[in-house]
Amino acid sequence: MSILKKKRNYFSLHTHGVEEEKPSSAKPLIPEGLYLTCPHCNQMIRKEPYLRNFKTCPKCGGYGRLSAKERLDLVLEEGTFKEINGHILGGNPLGFPGYEEKLIAVRNHTGLKEGVLTGYGFLGETKVAIGSMDPGFIMGSMGSAVGEKLASLCEFATFYELPLIIFSASGGARMQEGIMSLMQMSKVSFALKKHHDQGLLYISVPTDPTTGGVTASFASLGDLIIAEPKTLIGFAGRRVIEGTIKKELPKDFQTAEFLLHHGFLDAVVKRESLKGYLERILRLHGGRR
Repeated sequence: MSILKKKRNYFSLHTHGVEEEKPSSAKPLIPEGLYLTCPHCNQMIRKEPYLRNFKTCPKCGGYGRLSAKERLDLVLEEGTFKEINGHILGGNPLGFPGYEEKLIAVRNHTGLKEGVLTGYGFLGETKVAIGSMDPGFIMGSMGSAVGEKLASLCEFATFYELPLIIFSASGGARMQEGIMSLMQMSKVSFALKKHHDQGLLYISVPTDPTTGGVTASFASLGDLIIAEPKTLIGFAGRRVIEGTIKKELPKDFQTAEFLLHHGFLDAVVKRESLKGYLERILRLHGGRR
């Protein structure tokens, strides 16, 4: 008889009907739309404080692009803005294929009729004529309606002897309108000349991005030209220039800081300080140069 005889089992465990617990693969429930990714540092940030602080990242301090209305809310006293020339709409003078459908789609998306809001309001205690271009409306491109609204704004400011502020944001002339869009450069510039001849103050604030024909015309004609840090301001694109001159451009080329260093800007002002800065300028000048 073997001394290694198998031991007797005194009891046994039965697992019938008992499910084995498995590790949970469910993700934590985070309400949709609560967070977003900063376009500059790529960090996850809470959406509500980001928007409340006019799209300023709490981690890196970078700025998101503001709509035309958000720009006006940033600097004007609450409830004082009154729109003028809101009835002016762009057409399709060249019969460009798909252009009318694109206008309808972007109007529905942005809630704007055209790529610029124009009107008047109070900045501090000073009544100002003000225009704000929207980078989300076909990249802020300048068509015939945008030019007409801006020229009319300049004439309004001249007639009522108001200081004028224009926030520009543009990818340039609107190609779907051809020469009709290009002639807006001279139209707005001529209206600004009349405002200038009356000794009235014009403050230009190029915002990110301001390029093409807008840079080559009214955005560069301010008595004072002010921009936020890191704002892209230029005429032709970086790659186009490098391909033409066969040289590599500086890393900060076409930034607000680069332009300030080379005398094309009068000041670079942080977004959170812009309203106060403009208030002081208006008080010092009394609405005139």
